Amino acid sequence: VLPRFAVSVGYWKDPYIQYFVRQPKERKAPEINRGKVCVAGYYARVHGVSHLIKAFLKKTECNCQIVNLGAGMDTLFWRLKDENLLPRKYFEVDFPMIVARKIHNIKSKPPLSKPIMESHSGDSLLIDSHSLDSSRYSIVGADLRFSSDLEEKLKKHSLDIHLPTLLVAECVLVYMTPQQSANLLRWAASTFPVAMVINYEQVNMRDRFGQIMIENLQRRQCSLAGVELCSSLHSQRERLLLNGWENARAIDMMKVYSFLPQADVKRIEALEFLDEKELFEQLMQHYCICWASKDSSSL
Repeated sequence: VLPRFAVSVGYWKDPYIQYFVRQPKERKAPEINRGKVCVAGYYARVHGVSHLIKAFLKKTECNCQIVNLGAGMDTLFWRLKDENLLPRKYFEVDFPMIVARKIHNIKSKPPLSKPIMESHSGDSLLIDSHSLDSSRYSIVGADLRFSSDLEEKLKKHSLDIHLPTLLVAECVLVYMTPQQSANLLRWAASTFPVAMVINYEQVNMRDRFGQIMIENLQRRQCSLAGVELCSSLHSQRERLLLNGWENARAIDMMKVYSFLPQADVKRIEALEFLDEKELFEQLMQHYCICWASKDSSSL
């Protein structure tokens, strides 16, 4: 709902999100300032993750594949196609129930199905209630906690382990136990000779602000099973290095925000007056983007 609102206000352009998420009702006080803080933070997330994805696509000249883990209603495939930046194959993975909903939306809305057909070549497109497979785009219903099952399903949809591979996980690993996320990261690092992983999630969760975030989520019956690995930027990097990745970096979202083009920052801050600067900075210091690579061919 938050990205849908942000797009409607003009933070960034996404002509496809309207087909997956209904327009939210107008925000009312007292949440209004918190909402602005979250939307501005989401803008930095979208910009930061997109920057890394496009850097990988340009470096590989799109001769690569992307595996979007826990993709939900993400619209990245369609946006990359519009920019002529599609990889050789784009995979999405999520729970079968979420995948079924997404496939239903794609089948029933021509602006979503048409780009898939346009990019498809070869045999007939395969589609059922829990998976969709075309030559450039696949959605797979799988549980990320079981990497052997995940690999089997991806290979059935033409995953090529020899292609440079980018794995994207946004607010996904934190919902898995440390052992489960370690297994997934280790599987990826040992499977692909040339690979990169991007992880966006919480950080600095041991301080008072982090504890309040955890308590608020627990009150909504939302448990962060992997939150112990979100204690610092160091712990985020260490997790990647300990599970087979050769190089790893992590920066908090306040740092990402400071890297945004100043014209962009002025534009988005003019969209809605952001008067809770302290709350914004605290929130941004409690999320991060981490990325790691494994590169046998010195790409």
